[in-house]
Amino acid sequence: MKDLFYIAASCLIALVVSAKTIPTVINVSRQLKLFAVPNGRSSTIYNIPTLGGIAIFIGFIMGLTLTRNGYILPGLASIIAGAMIMFFVGLKDDILTLSASKKLTAQILVAGILIILGHFRFTNLHGFLGIEAISIVPSVLLTGFVFIVFINAFNLIDGIDGLAAGLSIFSAAFFGVWFYLSGHPEFAIVSFSLVGSLTGFYFYNVYGKKNKIFMGDTGSLTLGTIMAVLVIQFNEFNIDQSAPYAIFASPAVSFGVLIYPLMDTLRVFAIRILQRKSPFVADKNHTHHRLLALGMNHHNATYLILAVNLVFTLSVLYFQWMGIFRLMLFNVVVCTILMLIPSYLAGIKKKIAKDDPYQKIIFFDNQIFTGNKEKQVNANTNKTLPLKNFKEVLQRISFW
Repeated sequence: MKDLFYIAASCLIALVVSAKTIPTVINVSRQLKLFAVPNGRSSTIYNIPTLGGIAIFIGFIMGLTLTRNGYILPGLASIIAGAMIMFFVGLKDDILTLSASKKLTAQILVAGILIILGHFRFTNLHGFLGIEAISIVPSVLLTGFVFIVFINAFNLIDGIDGLAAGLSIFSAAFFGVWFYLSGHPEFAIVSFSLVGSLTGFYFYNVYGKKNKIFMGDTGSLTLGTIMAVLVIQFNEFNIDQSAPYAIFASPAVSFGVLIYPLMDTLRVFAIRILQRKSPFVADKNHTHHRLLALGMNHHNATYLILAVNLVFTLSVLYFQWMGIFRLMLFNVVVCTILMLIPSYLAGIKKKIAKDDPYQKIIFFDNQIFTGNKEKQVNANTNKTLPLKNFKEVLQRISFW
């Protein structure tokens, strides 16, 4: 009961602090004219303050530090330091704009702090590909890669109202409940401090009219850092399968819980690379942009993605007996098919202009577009010209 009290208190404190901080952040942003100015790749037509991450960060830190009450939280200083570094990097990017290389450098630094000083790293692959314990070098490299992927994934999906916050609330709550049930209340406090701070922000972001606000990079970069820590600990605690509430195939289960941000990031990076662009160049090729192109509003698109993410979470929990490899394959194949549907519909319904510089759909009438190149389709046979190489095959399928 004591554990449950402090976990609930962490969530409540973070929520109240975040909700009370946001109006002040909005007023300051308006006075300093710190807005997200709409452009060709924006999903809004209004000037909206972008510093909601300030409230998220303050709420999270307050909820976490005020409810520890003697709980031993390994790596707490590293969590706060890492989150703080990404917070200030995001803040500078929201105000002045940073290059992708500088942000990547900061991400590598934060990953190093959390891995080396905080000891947050993968030490076991749970039998994936027959591998159990791993040595220090592959452990550090794998964990560093995961940190960078997560930080960028949550940064990239912050494109429509409530999506990044909603997915994070759901995922952090899932991990928080499991941490509590499995006897790790200290990490349940971390999880629910994040849930509370995001909930306070969520209502302003989704339902705010005069007081609407975005989290900006200030929030999304911090968010990805904390979510990576939760996923790492979730997998580490599940190494001992005799422990209470141990989850089999935990790497595939955690992938399923975070299926949308991870798969959409992989998909968008693939599209950009196939179009010979930097994977970090912003565009409107995300699945949520496809849903908007089909006529959905922000709320409906967000709730649909959240619903699909929930179904994946329940599915991976039910099918965990399949093992890591088969369950991971299930995640990738099913999610890829689902992500193809909005792109296919947007293409055949001609919902996206051919000359839109921020998003590309492959199928238009009797032609196939790949970046700036065109390949004619035989109108009589409805067949394309022969493929010359494997790269061309990949270009043909890059509509997803």
